[in-house]
Amino acid sequence: MKPQIARQIIPKIIPLVAAVLLAGCGTAPPAPQAVYVPVHTPCVKGVPPAPVYEFDKLPVDAPDGAKILALARDWPRGRKYEGELEAVVMGCGL
Repeated sequence: MKPQIARQIIPKIIPLVAAVLLAGCGTAPPAPQAVYVPVHTPCVKGVPPAPVYEFDKLPVDAPDGAKILALARDWPRGRKYEGELEAVVMGCGL
């Protein structure tokens, strides 16, 4: 390129390049957005206390009748405890 042509072109190009570069600075940055991220939390808040079974307190050499009566008395306690545990697990929303 001849120096005379370069002197004519460069003064015209510099303002154009500066205008293009400054145009990017003239726009406002995007507004911040709320992003909700799921966080794992345990669904079981508390476990019901296990019942004290009468059968567990019997001696090993207890008569058969006493064992059967103890098991019969413990059965409703066990069903109630099972129901409470199922309610806790169902709260997790399988």
